[in-house]
Amino acid sequence: MKRYLDDLIAADLPRKLVFVTGARQVGKTTLSQQLQASATPSHYLNYDVAADRAVIERQSWAPNAKLLVLDELHKKSGWKPWLKGVIDGRPVGQQQLVTGSARMDTFRQSGDSLAGRFLSWRLHPISVKEWCEHSPQAAAGQPPTPDAALAHLLNRGGFPEPCLFAATASGDKNAQRWRAQYADALVREDVLEFSRIQEVAGMRVLLELLRERVGSPLSLASIGRDLGLSQPTVKRFIDILKALYIVFTVQPWHHNVARSLMQSPKVYFFDTGMVGGTQAGTQADTTNNALMGLRFENAVAAMLLKHVEFLQDSEAAPVGLHYVRTKDGSEIDFALSRGNVLTDLIECKWTDNAPHKAFARFMPLWPDAQAVQLVRHLRNPELRHGVDVVPAAPWLAALAA
Repeated sequence: MKRYLDDLIAADLPRKLVFVTGARQVGKTTLSQQLQASATPSHYLNYDVAADRAVIERQSWAPNAKLLVLDELHKKSGWKPWLKGVIDGRPVGQQQLVTGSARMDTFRQSGDSLAGRFLSWRLHPISVKEWCEHSPQAAAGQPPTPDAALAHLLNRGGFPEPCLFAATASGDKNAQRWRAQYADALVREDVLEFSRIQEVAGMRVLLELLRERVGSPLSLASIGRDLGLSQPTVKRFIDILKALYIVFTVQPWHHNVARSLMQSPKVYFFDTGMVGGTQAGTQADTTNNALMGLRFENAVAAMLLKHVEFLQDSEAAPVGLHYVRTKDGSEIDFALSRGNVLTDLIECKWTDNAPHKAFARFMPLWPDAQAVQLVRHLRNPELRHGVDVVPAAPWLAALAA
């Protein structure tokens, strides 16, 4: 399946080295292989593979490679100054692509800067827009409707492998097996990169707890009490999960960014399929509206983050994703900003077409912001009391990515 960044990255490669970061199995390797197909000869090296690692250390890759791909390079000690030398010494006409699962600027120290030497992209799971435009059905000339795309993504999540399994009972079972193995590998392998083996059990319990608290402001003190851990340990665990693209946080909006960061964030999963159930890989009960509403909110959060980061990466746009909440508990699920101005207030509902009460509280504060209530199942769109009550799927399909 062609990804939404393929052509954009291909256009950037002749200019500078390109970084592509994202979650494990989000499609970075497949994307690089597709780019290699149009840039021969090419050379792909993965730092996790012993033979490839030796080539990287010796810098003995093929000098005539039109495209050099270095995967998981952030695991190399001192990779930034090392990579600076590789960039500065590359043969004329060679394109260079560096990919990684963990955020390459987290938990790493470097004595040199790569400023001005690279362009970066963040690869996200498949969204409604991407599935409508690049799914196998779309490639065959029969693109799915936004509603069908959203239904598929709520069931499977947006990671390519489970998303591409056949839409059958067998495909659903294979998707469940994939997710169980995926979640286990994340904790067993990736988390150990940043943590001690004694902490793995605590990290597993934290993941299960977070799956139940998706969309709720996080209290480190409450989580610490539940898990028997100190607040600094809980914060470090969550930072590790963020660094590995397992979860992301949405901060509350405030014109003073420092004040915003002092308030409680909300947490969501990059893989919407991990939301719900009591064990990784458990398929959501599609008859449970509360559970599906939670999964729907997570899906919207993930697609809004993809929209925002795509605009940041492609246009350097000063956009952000937040939520708004008062001390007495009035809350709107999401807010989009541009610069220091809120542009959108967004509430998610599974079936409710009555405008959320908190809109009346917040709309006078930001009269120029568009107020939208995204409803998963809605018979007719309406404009009620200044709030656009719209079906979620077409609105999501109109995002930037």
